[in-house]
Amino acid sequence: MPAHGDAGHVTTEVPMTRFPRFRRARARRLFAAATTATLLLISAGLTTPGTAAAATPAVSEPGYWVVTAPATAVGDLATDLSRRGYDVMEGLSPDGVPILATADAARRLRRDGLTVRYTGPLYQPVPATVQAAAGTYYGGYHTAAAHETHNQQVVTAHPDLAVLRPIGQSWLKTQNRGGHDIQALCITKIRTGDCALSTTGTKPKFTLMAQMHARELATGELAYMWIDYLVSNYGRVSAVTTLMDTTELWVIPIANPDGVDIVSSNSTRPVSQRKNAHDNGCSGTGRGVDLNRNSSYHWDVNQGTRCSETYPGTGAASEPETQGIQNFLAGIYRDTKPAADFSPATTATTGTFLTLHSYAQLNIYPYGWTNSLAPNNTDLKAIATAMARSNRYTVVHGDGGLNYFAPGATDDWIYGTLGVPGYTVEVGPNSSTCSGFFPAYSCMSSFWNLNLPAFMTLASAAAKPYPTGS
Repeated sequence: MPAHGDAGHVTTEVPMTRFPRFRRARARRLFAAATTATLLLISAGLTTPGTAAAATPAVSEPGYWVVTAPATAVGDLATDLSRRGYDVMEGLSPDGVPILATADAARRLRRDGLTVRYTGPLYQPVPATVQAAAGTYYGGYHTAAAHETHNQQVVTAHPDLAVLRPIGQSWLKTQNRGGHDIQALCITKIRTGDCALSTTGTKPKFTLMAQMHARELATGELAYMWIDYLVSNYGRVSAVTTLMDTTELWVIPIANPDGVDIVSSNSTRPVSQRKNAHDNGCSGTGRGVDLNRNSSYHWDVNQGTRCSETYPGTGAASEPETQGIQNFLAGIYRDTKPAADFSPATTATTGTFLTLHSYAQLNIYPYGWTNSLAPNNTDLKAIATAMARSNRYTVVHGDGGLNYFAPGATDDWIYGTLGVPGYTVEVGPNSSTCSGFFPAYSCMSSFWNLNLPAFMTLASAAAKPYPTGS
């Protein structure tokens, strides 16, 4: 299996210049060593993402490309491509802008006078020997319906350890067109008063949320594995037992189930749907709203046009998924932060929150809408750095060194609104068969081994996340 992580994690305080509309949701910081390694791969004829020599795909086949315009600054080019509706990827390469596009779209860019180089496929081969289990696709990833079945099975098998709560509805369900409830599992050694939808519980809370961006397959699978790890190891692993005795561990495995239905509708070549399924007059994956730009905290109308991948919706918290998630979180965490952006949360704060995205190998802490340091920056960064000791991901805030912000993101909302430390972990490397939105399912074991200790670190910090108050 390919190795993950760079030569070690690097913490970042000094931001770079901002280029609007770039997406921090899958950001990464480029350092000199990583840049050199990437250039060596390219010069050797290797793909990034991917491991085989790059060859131009069929006209309609999506893949990863780098777009170059010698007379245009890379950031300006990225902004222009995003405004024109291209799916701009994470990170600025030294010589161009990475995008996800078909070969036909690449040819159109060439006709516009741009240089476009193919760097790797969107899809990894699914081995012929893989027997697709019921409720799985693309080598083993679980569908939204399979997650729901799993959630119920866990509660049935472990009534003393797990409670299942519906916390909202998907857009299609609000339209009476199928859809799903948004589900949250509470996992703890249940005692009177535990797992209530209330801020009055005695245990601190940790919430892990996954697959808000539907095409980020590894994130939902990590949530599935986290659930099983907890309920299977209570009474067997002392750290798990202690954690479940003292903390409510909430899990939202699929935050965007309508989107996941679209993704999994092709079992061997998943659809690259990022947003929810809200009809907006756009075709293909242009349909929907980016739920990680839709929160009611620093929502920004300028984040994307209607058919772009970062379209924030018609207004703050316009989407039922966003409303359900925000109402749920506000209903279980105590608010310890004044409304002003740069007023700190108190040392009496309890609870932590994590949203999983892919890909970029980052531990991101607030704020993400500005490069100004959050008022609890010292403590926020300390937790992210502790997580990085296990997953070896780079620790960043603000534009993450990639020159764009993410106003309207969930991690900023929970910190800026309630004072609860909110983090994003970007899972997966930037090259190899384990990179991209659709990594080979065999990569999950590596992702799990790297991130389990990070999950435990953040969950254990829920009791007192701000020890210094600074």
